[in-house]
Amino acid sequence: MTRREARETLLTLIYERSFHTEETVEETLKREMDERHIDDQYVESGFLGTFSKVEEIDALISENSIGWKIGRLSRISHAIMRLACYEMLYTDLPVRIAINEAVELAKKYDHDQASSFINGILNAIADKKDLKNKPENK
Repeated sequence: MTRREARETLLTLIYERSFHTEETVEETLKREMDERHIDDQYVESGFLGTFSKVEEIDALISENSIGWKIGRLSRISHAIMRLACYEMLYTDLPVRIAINEAVELAKKYDHDQASSFINGILNAIADKKDLKNKPENK
């Protein structure tokens, strides 16, 4: 599985989680990975990592979604931004790549205006957290 395919799979798991909040994060992961026959460390660590930091990630999304309450975001937009924030904040993936991948996912899976909306929010987060100046992102 390529990194892009793994990222898409991870996105679908993060999205799927929004429908199964009665389960623990670990239960959702196990069920989805078993049902889909997924055995990928990037997917597993990204899913667990995203949800271990979900409150911080959602707070950042909320703070930077000017004029939008997080509950008004589409589930897929929310999932895309959760994934991108996790990658920007907690992995060594360059910020510009994390944002670009999020925009591409939005173009593929979300409504027409979502990609520019997501791009704006993620860039605002990256600017406020000074993520664009991390050494690995130069």
